[in-house]
Amino acid sequence: MNSAVSPVARLPEEWEASLRARGERAFTAKQIFHWIHRRGVVEPASMTNLSARLREALASEGLGTVATVERVHRAADGTRKLLVRLRDGATIETVLLPAITGPGARGPLGNVQADPDEDDEDDEADAAAEPAGTVRVTQCISTQVGCAMGCVFCASGIAGLKRHLGPDEIVAQVLLGRTLLDEGEALRNVVYMGMGEPLHNYDATARSLKLLTHREGIALSNRRVTVSTSGLVPEIARLGADFSGQIGLAISLHAADDASRGALMPINRKYPLPRLMEALHAYPLPRRRRITVEYTLVSGKNDDPAEARKLVKLLRSLPVKVNLIPMNPIEASALGPPDWTRVEAFQRILLDAGYSCFIRRQRGDDVSAACGQLVLLGAKPKVKGFRATPPS
Repeated sequence: MNSAVSPVARLPEEWEASLRARGERAFTAKQIFHWIHRRGVVEPASMTNLSARLREALASEGLGTVATVERVHRAADGTRKLLVRLRDGATIETVLLPAITGPGARGPLGNVQADPDEDDEDDEADAAAEPAGTVRVTQCISTQVGCAMGCVFCASGIAGLKRHLGPDEIVAQVLLGRTLLDEGEALRNVVYMGMGEPLHNYDATARSLKLLTHREGIALSNRRVTVSTSGLVPEIARLGADFSGQIGLAISLHAADDASRGALMPINRKYPLPRLMEALHAYPLPRRRRITVEYTLVSGKNDDPAEARKLVKLLRSLPVKVNLIPMNPIEASALGPPDWTRVEAFQRILLDAGYSCFIRRQRGDDVSAACGQLVLLGAKPKVKGFRATPPS
């Protein structure tokens, strides 16, 4: 078999080619892929429709458990943060975010959202196709252990990058997450917005996208998968070309001029805003699709009305929706979110300029649901502006 690719990360055609070389029948490849990606079964001993000889061979070649859930932290709002342990002992995080509806789900301006894509134009059609009462869940997944980008408001980058995840470790988060869905819940969206910079780990990210959207597996719709990036310009172009723009793109922007963005996000020094905006304009968006602009509001740093007006000007002529994200408080950081009045004032400027602009609901604060907070415990910061006081 192809030893360069972890068994959990093999595509059906790769399984077929390797099994054919062993004298196995072609349809066995689909059976194995179904066990892993439809049923979430990765232990060969449980693949009961395979021969005992083949099950033994698969086990000896490394097919088996990639990751386990060490802890589940459930918040009062239904958010579940999973602390996941990998084979080498490293830990990462993934978060399940059930949609919230009813009183309190929307703010005074009517534009508060509970998950990153709930304003998608196709929501009504999707809801009509689901059983009545289905609770749609978004899963936020990680692509690295830690992060090298060093954004000053993000818990993931405080201790720096430890290593990349393999595509099997990325997909394993979704396989594990599905086992923890409550009755009546359905996984609807997957967003690459967890620990790490997905495009910094491009090859593993791209393979995991192919696996998650493969029709013989989990079969997520391309339009229900979003990759977030801090702005790696060459890889944005590569993602657009490799997937014909079908994968959703989200940009962690957080400031509208190079000086401000560079102070918050070191990557801006390598790929300043003119280059980033050129890449976004060139991204091959399908008809009716938009780029998601993520803007974390940090008190005293980027939340002034003048910053909102600069953002209006920067995004002009780009098909976007804007998610305003009041900074999730991080125990290791002296930074924090602005008060609600300033958040709404910022939003109002964007709405008046004609942009779709949503305030991202803060989810799971009572379980430290910002990415990297559980893994951060005891970590020594590598980013200026943080104090190394672990949460109690």
